[in-house]
Formats: sequence, structure tokens, C-alpha cells
Amino acid sequence: MVKKIALLLAVFSLSVLHCDANAVVILQYHHVSENTPKSTSVTPSQFAEQMQYLADNDFTVISLTHAVESLKHNTALDNNSIVITFDDGYESIINNAAPILVAHQFPYTVFISVAPIDAGFKGMMSWQDINTLSEQGVTIANHSWGHEHLIRRQGKETQDQWQIRVEDNILSTEAEILKRTGQSVKMFAYPYGEYTNKLEAILAKHGFVGFGQQSGAAGEYASLTALPRFPVANAFADLASLTVKFSSLPMPVIKQNISDPLLVSGQWRPKLVLTLDTQDIYPHQVMCFIQGQGAKKPIWLSENRLSIQASSDLAPGRSRYNCTAPSKTKTGYYWFSQAWIRPQDNGHWLEE
Repeated sequence: MVKKIALLLAVFSLSVLHCDANAVVILQYHHVSENTPKSTSVTPSQFAEQMQYLADNDFTVISLTHAVESLKHNTALDNNSIVITFDDGYESIINNAAPILVAHQFPYTVFISVAPIDAGFKGMMSWQDINTLSEQGVTIANHSWGHEHLIRRQGKETQDQWQIRVEDNILSTEAEILKRTGQSVKMFAYPYGEYTNKLEAILAKHGFVGFGQQSGAAGEYASLTALPRFPVANAFADLASLTVKFSSLPMPVIKQNISDPLLVSGQWRPKLVLTLDTQDIYPHQVMCFIQGQGAKKPIWLSENRLSIQASSDLAPGRSRYNCTAPSKTKTGYYWFSQAWIRPQDNGHWLEE
């Protein structure tokens, strides 16, 4: 009898470890073309190979709206759930990506900015193209009016004036998308992946879900106003490295001391302290990476608290701390990324 109970408990434990989970990997694409900037592009052949891999290896590609609803209500998703998103609305999406996605019957989302489409910029889809996608069931979502650096104040703009301007930008874009396509899903991709706690608060105030460009899977502990996505382009478009990301798990970060990416003047080496649920992680296997400075082992402050800090000043612009660890019981690595944004020492931005 004792052996039978032990066997039943073992089987139960194994089933728990491999049950569905509230976790999803969100991919971010821009161009699917051989003739666009490599830094934001995958070739059509690379994209086709990636989508075929998902189809052949038991991944479940779901809509972004389905993933968001699951994250909001903490309901289970299929293991190996994947979401496909595109930023900006380039014409290579409808010309090169859409036929591949239709062939696989994969849902996807396109985040668009209004001004470049209205202006008819070269390489952008038209409203007619966007409506064609919308009629095919593609989700059309908000990427700001003109793809602005929304975190930056203009001239002598006050905090209140900045907030009014940014709110109007986001709400006007949402209204225009509704007018043009009949859709209003209240999902917002931050231009350039740049956000701050104040910008997150604006999204939360108006019921929007926000998406960054920091890497990692989205899960139980992720902020609904700063959900991670894996950018897929250039060196990050190689299938061998992508397969690890496809199977990544959301790092169980219970608490962190800094969540705002915007660095305070002179604080160019932020010390990030994370509290983790370590039941499925061996602490000694956690490895962090500081953009521009390479791999670095974290310092463990207790059994479940670690700190990571740059050895030298982070460069002006956008950067990341990434931390990963293999799962004890599942296939895949837990993954966490913290985005950072810093101006130059004189307070000016690199691109102004």
C-alpha cells in the first residue's frame, strides 16, 4: 500500500510539472524582407523556416488577445504557447509574412502608427492593406500616432503638459484605428521599446496593456503594462538560438527594487535586486548578462534574493540586464530582462 501511494504521488507530481501553465512567448518582428535594414529584418526564407519549426514541434500559436486574457485572469495556456507580433506596419508584412502565416493558419497582431500610413511613407502598408489584414482576422493594435519617443518632454514642457500630450497621442491613435478598422483592443507597443513608470501609469489609467522590447517569456509575475517580447531580427533571427527562446519560461520574479527603466542622472550603474521563487531553479545556475559588458554572475543576498550591477557605466541610449537559469524539471530556461534608458551626461538624448 505504501509503495502504491508513493507511486501515485510520483505520477501526480510529474503531471503537475508538465501541466498547462500561464506562460507565453511573444515574438516581435518588423520587416520580413531581404532589402530592408538588417537590424530590424528577417528574410522571407528565415521567417518561413521559423514558422515551419513552430508548426513541426508542438508549439501552439495563439492570438495576442487570447494570451492577454489568460495573463489578466491567471488562466492556463497550452504548454509552448507562442504569439506573433509585428511593429510599424511595413508592406513586407502583407507581401511576404502574411502568405506564410495564412498557410499555417497562425494568428498574429500588427501594431501600427497612424502618421506614417497617412503620409504614405515608402515601405509602409496603406489603410487598404491594413483593412485587408483586418478582414482576414489579423489584430490591429496601437503603436502611437507618429512613432514618437514618448518618454521625452518637448522643450519646456511640464510634467502635466507631457501627460496631456501623451494621453491624447495614445487615445487619438486608438480612435483612428477603431474608425479605420473597427478594432479597439487597447493593446499598446511602446515605440523603440521605451517606457517609464509614468508612461505605464497612463496606459493603466485608460485600460491598456503595454508591450516592450525587453526579452523574456510573459507569465504570472509580469507587469501587464510592460510585457516582454523577444525581438527577432539580424543576429537574433538565427533558428539555432531562437529555439531556446521559443521554449523559454518566465522568470518567477516576485519582487524587484527598480522597475522604472529611466535612469536618474548620474546613476548609470543601477543595482537591480530581484526576489525569486527558486523552487524550480538552482541558484548557482543563474547567469546574468549586461549589455555591452558581457556575462556576470549575480550576488546572492539570501536564499531567494540576488543583485546584479554593471561594472562600468551603461552607455547612453537603451540597454538591458538579462538573467537566465535552466529549469530543474522542465525543458527550457527561465528568462528575465530589465530595460534601461539613459540620456547623455548633459541630459540630452542621443537622437534629438
